[in-house]
Amino acid sequence: MSEDKTLLLVDGSSYLYRAYHALPDLRGPAGVPTGAIHGMVAMMRRLREQVPSEHAVCVFDAPGKTFRDEWYPEYKAHRAPMPDDLRLQIEPIHEVVKLLGWPVLMVPGIEADDAIGTLASVGAKSGHRVVVSTGDKDLAQLVNDQVTLINTMSNEKLDVEGVRAKFGVPPDRIVDYLTLIGDAVDNVPGVEKVGPKTAAKWIADHGSLDGVIAAAASIKGVAGENLRKALEWLPQGRRLITVVTDYDLASHVAGWPALDALALREVDREGLLAFYDRFGFKTWRKELDAALGRDGVAVSAAGSPGGGASEEAAVSRAASALTLPPVALAREYECVTTRDRLDAWIDVLRAAPLSAVDTETDSLDPMRARIVGVSFATEPGRAAYVPLAHDYPGAPDQLPLDEVLAALKPWLEDAGAKKVGQNIKYDLHVFANHGITVRGYAHDTLLQSYVLEAHLKHSLENLAERHLGRAGLSYEDVCGKGASQIPFSQVDVERATTYSGEDSEMTLHVHQALWPQIEAEKGMREVYERIEMPVTEILERVERHGVLIDSALLATQSRELAERMIALEREAYELAGQPFNLGSPKQIGEILFNRLGLPVKKKTASGAPSTDEEVLQELAADYPLPAKLLEHRSLSKLKGTYTDKLPLMVNPATGRVHTNYAQAVAVTGRLSSNDPNLQNIPIRTPEGRRVREAFIAPPGHRIVSADYSQIELRIMAHISGDPGLTKAFAEGMDVHRATASEVFGIEPDAVTSEQRRYAKTINFGLIYGMGAFGLAQSLGIDQKAARNYIDRYFDRFAGVKRYMDETKARAADLGYVETLFGRRIYLPEIRGGNGPRRSGAERQAINAPMQGTAADLIKLAMIAVQAALDEEGRHTRMVMQVHDELVFEVPDAELGWAREAVPRLMASVATFSVPLLAEVGVGANWEEAH
Repeated sequence: MSEDKTLLLVDGSSYLYRAYHALPDLRGPAGVPTGAIHGMVAMMRRLREQVPSEHAVCVFDAPGKTFRDEWYPEYKAHRAPMPDDLRLQIEPIHEVVKLLGWPVLMVPGIEADDAIGTLASVGAKSGHRVVVSTGDKDLAQLVNDQVTLINTMSNEKLDVEGVRAKFGVPPDRIVDYLTLIGDAVDNVPGVEKVGPKTAAKWIADHGSLDGVIAAAASIKGVAGENLRKALEWLPQGRRLITVVTDYDLASHVAGWPALDALALREVDREGLLAFYDRFGFKTWRKELDAALGRDGVAVSAAGSPGGGASEEAAVSRAASALTLPPVALAREYECVTTRDRLDAWIDVLRAAPLSAVDTETDSLDPMRARIVGVSFATEPGRAAYVPLAHDYPGAPDQLPLDEVLAALKPWLEDAGAKKVGQNIKYDLHVFANHGITVRGYAHDTLLQSYVLEAHLKHSLENLAERHLGRAGLSYEDVCGKGASQIPFSQVDVERATTYSGEDSEMTLHVHQALWPQIEAEKGMREVYERIEMPVTEILERVERHGVLIDSALLATQSRELAERMIALEREAYELAGQPFNLGSPKQIGEILFNRLGLPVKKKTASGAPSTDEEVLQELAADYPLPAKLLEHRSLSKLKGTYTDKLPLMVNPATGRVHTNYAQAVAVTGRLSSNDPNLQNIPIRTPEGRRVREAFIAPPGHRIVSADYSQIELRIMAHISGDPGLTKAFAEGMDVHRATASEVFGIEPDAVTSEQRRYAKTINFGLIYGMGAFGLAQSLGIDQKAARNYIDRYFDRFAGVKRYMDETKARAADLGYVETLFGRRIYLPEIRGGNGPRRSGAERQAINAPMQGTAADLIKLAMIAVQAALDEEGRHTRMVMQVHDELVFEVPDAELGWAREAVPRLMASVATFSVPLLAEVGVGANWEEAH
C-alpha cells in the first residue's frame, strides 16, 4: 500500500489534556494561559513530519452530553471539571491546528473516539493505511491489519501483534477485556478485583466475554464470586466501552463517505504569524519570519513568564517531550562471560570520559542487596552486561563474582574515572556490601531530573520517555508481577543482558539530554553540583552507619502502650454504653451519631458521617468519647509503627536500624525518611517523646543533637527585609515576645505567656499562609478576633505583608517560586483549577521559598560538617537528619569539639541579614539530647 494512501487520525482531546499537564503554566502578552497551546502546536508540527499522509484530521470532543450519558447517567461522573486555564485555550487550539493545515472535526452527541472509530473504518474500507495517534487504550479495539495506533509520548506502536503482546488478547477481544477490568477514568465498573491478567486468562480460556459469562458458575474463588455479582452489569459495561464505527458523519464531513474533505492543507503562514504575535510565541515567530525571508520583529517579553532564553528553553524541553521522534539508535548489548572480554571492556571504561554503571541485585533493601550482575556503557546504544549469579537450571557458565569485582575495583574506586548512574545512592550501597567504595560519580540522572523538574516523575523509564522518546523493558517485563514474580537471578541471561544493558546506556543517553539543560541554568547547576550531588554520598554514609536502638526499652514501652490502650477501650465502652471495635469507622459512626446523637460535622464520599481525625478533634472539644478515640488511635499508631516495629528492623549484621533517605520526593528539597520513617516520630505527647529515648549512643559515646533555631522565621526576616523581624533576630531577642509586644502594643517585659503563645502561632501560621479561619481554629477564638490580630501584625510588620503579596503575584506570573539558592519549585495550581486549589497554591508560594531554603541550608550543613569530620579524622558519626536537625554519635573525647564546631559550621554555610543559630544538646539518648 503506497504511503500517500495514509489516513492519519489524531485524538485531539487526549492530547490537549496531555499538553496542558506537560507544559509549564505559560502566559501570553494579555495574561492568557498558553501552555497547552504550545504543546499542541509542537505535537501537530512533529506529527506532520513523523507520519507523511495525504489525508488527516484532528478530532476533538464536542461540548455537551453524548448518547452514553443517556444510557448511564454516572458515565464519567467522577471526572474533575476541565481546569479553567485549559478551557480558555480550547478555541485557540482549534484555531491554530487549522492554521497548521489540519482539518478539525467535532461531532455533537458522540465522543471523539466514536468519530475516530468511524473514520478508521471508512478509511480502511477505502484502501487507506490508517494511523491513529492517541494515548487512549480504549482505541486498541480498532486495530486490524490496516489500522495501527501510535503513542508519541511513549514511542509505542500497536499493530495486531502489538496489541496482543501488550494486553494479552487480540484487538477483537479488547472490548471484552476492558469490560471485565472496567474503566476507572470513565467511571465504567468492571468485575471487582479482576485485573488485566485475570481478564486476559479468562478470555483465553473461554474465548470471549460471552464465553466467560456462560462459564461464570464454574469459575472458582473470590474472582468467580465477583464475576457472578457483575453478570447483570456486564452487557451495559460492554455497550459503554464499545467504540462506534458506523456513525453517519454526512453533516460533518463534506462528500461523506469520501475522504476528500480531510486532505491536509498547506500551512497558513500569514495567519500563523498573526497567531504567534497574539500569543507571544517568539521562537516559532522568528522561524516563520526566516522561512518567509523576513528579518522578523521580536515579540515583547511581556508575553513570557520569565522572558529570554530560560523560558524558551523550558518551553522547548516540555513541548518536545510530547512528540519526540522515534530514536533511530543501533543497539548492541554484549553479554560478557570471558575474562578477555571483561578486560577489554575495562580498557574501554578507563579510556571513556564518562561511563554509566548499573547493578542487578537480589533485593531492594540496599543494605542487604547482593550483586547478580553488573552492566556498563560508554555511549548510547552500546553496553555490556556481566552476569554473575544467575542460577536457574541451564544457566550458562559465568565469571566468578569475586574475580570480576576484583578486576573492576580499581576502576570503580578511581575518583578520576567519571561515572554516571540512575539513583547512585543505591549502587553505592550495593558495591559497599561487596567491600568496594565507589568514587568518581560525577552525575546522577535521578537528581538531574529532580533539580530540573521536581514536580514530575524521575524513574529512568519516565525520563527516557519524556526526554528521548524511548521506551525500554521494565523490571516487570523481565521478572513478572505479584506472586508470580521471579528473582533476577532466575531471569534468562540473554533477557537480562538486554534489560541491564539498556538501563546503563539509556542512563547515559538521558544524561546527555538533561545535563545541557542544567548547565544552561546557573541556579539549577548550583543546586545540583553544590548541594544534591555531594549530599547523596553523605546520605549513603549516614544510612550505612545506622543508629543504635534499645530494643528492650521499646518492648517495655509496647507493653505499657498495650495496657493503656486496653484501659482506653474499657473507658470508651462505658461512655458508649456498649462494646464496639475502636478500629472500625463504621461502628464508631454508629455509636457517635446514631446511639449518642453527636452532631455530624462532615460526610465521606459515600454519604456516611465522617469519623476522620479532624472530625474527632472538633468533637473532642465538647464530648469525652471522641477524645478517648483520638488517644487510642495515637497510641495504636505509635505502637504499630515504632515500639513494635523498630526492633524487627534491626539489621542482624550491624545490630542497628538503617533508614533510607529519599532525596527526590519533596518538591521543596526536603529529605524524607522511610523504612523506618525516623522523621515522623510524634513529639507532642509524652509517649511519642519516650520513643526517642530508645535511640541510644554506644558505650563511650553520647548523642548530640544540633538544631537550627527558628530557621524559617529567620529566612522570612531575611527574604522580606522587614525591619522589625530583622532587629529582633539581630539583637538576639525572643522573636515571639517581640512579636507579641508589637501586636499587643505593650513593652516586651509586659508580655504574658498567653500573649506570647498567640504571637508564636501567628508567626508560624503566617509562614504557612494561614488565614483568619486557620488562626481562629488554632487559637480557639472567633474569626473576627483572628482577623484583627493578623491586621495588627501586618501593620507592625509591613515588610512581611509586602513579601507575601509580591511572592504570590510573582508566582502567578512565573508559575514557580525559587529558594535563595536557586532551587525552582513549580506550583501547577497557582493559576489553574478551582478557588480552593488556587488558594492552596498561593499558601505554598509563600511557604515554599522558606521551607525550600531551609532544606538547602540543612543539606549544606551536612556537607560542611562531614567535610570537617573527614579533614580532621574525627570519629564522630552523623546518624540522622530530621528536618532542621542533625543527630550525631560522638565519642566522649570529641564532645567538646562537637559542642563548638557543629553549631559554628551550621551557622556559617550562608550569610543572611540575620544570624543563623544552631542549638546543641547532649545526652545518652536522643530524647535526653533535646
